[in-house]
Amino acid sequence: MYTAYTARASDRFSRSHERARQQAPASHEDVQATLARLETIATVMDSAVRIPGTTIVMGVDALLGLLPVVGDAISGAIGSYLIWEARRLGASRVLIARMAANTTIDTVLGSIPVVGDVLDVFHKSNRKNIDLLKAHLEKHGVRPTGANGKIIDATYRAETLRG
Repeated sequence: MYTAYTARASDRFSRSHERARQQAPASHEDVQATLARLETIATVMDSAVRIPGTTIVMGVDALLGLLPVVGDAISGAIGSYLIWEARRLGASRVLIARMAANTTIDTVLGSIPVVGDVLDVFHKSNRKNIDLLKAHLEKHGVRPTGANGKIIDATYRAETLRG
């Protein structure tokens, strides 16, 4: 049954969707800059430092996990920021849900003393979320590029390391 209430609710939904579309980055350069910023945040949070003598890489997220309650709350807030930016870039609801699940798992499991600290080193939710976002953007015609305009992939990284 269609009532005045459902009409208002539908109207509200349409307006919020329209606002989200209006807030989306307009240019390719803006999308690339946002993606580069998110990539940097994910790298710092999940894989900034390699533990000497091992292949284990960890980031600030694992260090924040050592602070009871507050550290995991800060990590969750930063993960939520990545999700908010993904929505601003036009990510679908399904993608947002997957990203939220990754962040929630990281935050909840990370809050468990000792076990959570170990899991923070190996469960890299921010990195997973950025990879999901990049795949979504590529699927919709946006290719991440480096500073020199080349497409970022394994070939680009190999060329950069050699030259």
